[in-house]
Amino acid sequence: MFTIEHDFDVTVITLIDEGSDALEEDVTILAFEECVVLEQEDPLNGDIVRVTLSMGQLADLAAALDLPEGSYRLERPARPDPAKA
Repeated sequence: MFTIEHDFDVTVITLIDEGSDALEEDVTILAFEECVVLEQEDPLNGDIVRVTLSMGQLADLAAALDLPEGSYRLERPARPDPAKA
């Protein structure tokens, strides 16, 4: 199960682990314009563990889900140089 909420500057997705097996803590995904933050409570001490992914890392992760074992580099279009505009 999951929920989606749209706020002014972020989309919040919460993944809720369901089932009868050992359940993991909920995962909250905060999708900003410039990065994505994953949060999950550490069940041992109650601290929130955060992982921040750049948009490039997120694109790499999405591509990796459909690729076989190996090492890859995604080619991204070059950003325009504002000094040359």
